[in-house]
Amino acid sequence: MRFHPQYNFLQRFFRLASVNILSNLMVPIAGLVDVAFLGHLAEIRHLAGVALATVLFNYIYWTFGFLRMGTTGTTAQAVGRQDEQSVVLIGLRNALLAVCLGLAILLLQHPLGELGFTLLSAAPEVKAAGRDYYNSLIWGAPATLCNFVLIGWFLGREQSGKVLLLSAVANGANIALDYLFIVQWGLESTGAGLATATSQYLMLGVGGILLFWERQQLLFRLQIKQLLDSTALKATFTLNRDILIRTLALVSTFALFTNLSSALGIHVLATNTLLMQVVTLAAYFIDGLAFATESLAGIFQGQGSSLLLPLLWVSGSASLVVGFVFAIAFAQFPLLLFGLLTNHTTVIAQISNYVWWLLPVLGFGSLAYMLDGYFLGLTAGRVLRQASLVAAMIGAIALVTAYRFQSNHLLWFALSCFMAARVISLAFQIPKSLAAAVSPTPVSPKITTP
Repeated sequence: MRFHPQYNFLQRFFRLASVNILSNLMVPIAGLVDVAFLGHLAEIRHLAGVALATVLFNYIYWTFGFLRMGTTGTTAQAVGRQDEQSVVLIGLRNALLAVCLGLAILLLQHPLGELGFTLLSAAPEVKAAGRDYYNSLIWGAPATLCNFVLIGWFLGREQSGKVLLLSAVANGANIALDYLFIVQWGLESTGAGLATATSQYLMLGVGGILLFWERQQLLFRLQIKQLLDSTALKATFTLNRDILIRTLALVSTFALFTNLSSALGIHVLATNTLLMQVVTLAAYFIDGLAFATESLAGIFQGQGSSLLLPLLWVSGSASLVVGFVFAIAFAQFPLLLFGLLTNHTTVIAQISNYVWWLLPVLGFGSLAYMLDGYFLGLTAGRVLRQASLVAAMIGAIALVTAYRFQSNHLLWFALSCFMAARVISLAFQIPKSLAAAVSPTPVSPKITTP
C-alpha cells in the first residue's frame, strides 16, 4: 500500500505500536496470574502483604523510570544520524548508571524497607507477609533497572519485537516460577518475590545475549575513556534529572487524588479506584502508541526530517481514538464491564454517577501521553520538566479546592484540569520543536574507529 510521502512512516508506526501494546499487556496478565496463585493460599494475608509491598516498589521503580525514557530518545536520535558508535555508547552509559543505582538500592534496602513499611498502614500479619516479599524481590533491583535501559535501547532502534520477546521471557518465567515457588515449594509471599526477581535476571540475560550477538565487534573496539566521556555523562545526567522531576510531579498528583478520594469515604475511594483501573488499562494501549511516537520522533530528529508534524497528527489521532473508545465503552455499559471487576452493586451504582468523567480524563490524558512520548523522543527533558511542574501545581490547587467542597465530581473535574494542563503546556512547545528539527541534509553512515 502506498501512502503520501509525508505519511510513508504509517506502517512503521502501527507495527511498532501493535507490538508495544502486546508487550505492555503481558504485564497485567502476569499480575493477574500472581494474584490467582496467592489468592488461593489458605491465608489471604500473603496476597494483601504483596499488594502492600508493591506500593513501595512502584514508588522505587517509578522513580528510576528515566532509565527507560532517557535511553529511548537519545538512542533514536543516534540511529537517525546513523552514528552506530553513539548508539552503543548510549546504551552502555545508561546501563552503567543502572548498575550503580541498583547496587545503591541493595545497600540501602533496610532503611528503604523500614521507611516504607512505617509509612504504609496495615495489620501486623499483613506487614510481615509484605516484608517477606520485599526482602526477596529487592535483590532483583539491579536487573530490573538494567532491563529499563535494555527496553529503552531496543525501542530507540525500532526493535519492539525484541522488547516483546524480553517481556514474554520475563512474564512467562515469572508465572512458571510462581507455580514452582508458591504452589510446589510452599514459599508463599517470599516465593512470589523470588519468582519476580529471578525472572528479571533471566530477562537481562536474554537481553544481554541479543545485544552482544548483534554488536560484538563494535563493543570490543570501544574504550573506557569513550564510555566515561565527561560531556556525554553530563548530558545523560541532566536529561535523567529532568525526567525524574517530571515523573515525581505526575506520581504525586495521582497520589494526591487517591488520598483525597480516601478522605471522602470508603465508597468514594472504591468508586474512584475502579474508575482509575480503566484509566490504567487504557494507558497500556495508549503507551504502545506513545512508545512508537518516541522511537520515530527521535529518529526523525536525528535525520533532520520534516516528518515530525505528520507524526504528531497520526499519533495524536490514534491516541484520541483509543482513549475515547475506552471511555465510551465503560460509560455505555457500566453494569456489564465494571461487573467484571466487582460484585458490589452499591459501588457499581455509584460508578454510574461518575463514569462520564472518563471522557475528559482519557481524552486529554491520551494526548498528554502521546506528547510525553514525542518530547521524550526529542530528549527535551527541560520541556517535560517544566510542563509537568506547571500541570502538577494546577492539579494540586484544583484537587485541594475540590476537597474543600467535599465533592467527588469536583475531584474528577480537577483531575481533568490536570490532564488538560499537561496537554496545553506541552502543545505550546511544539512549534519550537518543529523549527529546531529542520536540517535537510542526510547524514552518511558514521562508525568511528578508536
